[in-house]
Amino acid sequence: MSQWVCVVDDDASVRKSLANLLRSAGYSTLLFASGEELLCAGPLQEAGCVLLDLKMPGLTGLDVQRELRRRGWRLPVICMSAHWDDGAVAAAMGNGAVGCLGKPFAEEALLKVIEEALAHPNL
Repeated sequence: MSQWVCVVDDDASVRKSLANLLRSAGYSTLLFASGEELLCAGPLQEAGCVLLDLKMPGLTGLDVQRELRRRGWRLPVICMSAHWDDGAVAAAMGNGAVGCLGKPFAEEALLKVIEEALAHPNL
């Protein structure tokens, strides 16, 4: 099982802080500033899961989820957003997200959902 986590967020400070947190917890990270960057990176066999922001310029997190599924990339996706509502949660989960986190979130909540996602690869 891979311990790599892809972090997709348009905010550089969020990417950096998540990378630092994940590194301190023993994970390696692949950082992407957009959904387009993630999708251009290829199938990412080394990745264990994707931590995906829903509100980004260009492709939204939901767009990225749909494209990952269309391409057959079977990675667990954890969605995060500062702008949750019931419709966004339902859409993310309906597109196969294994978890949804509201920003800001507790470190423990993030690490727990990542651990759960890595325990069930290829969802």
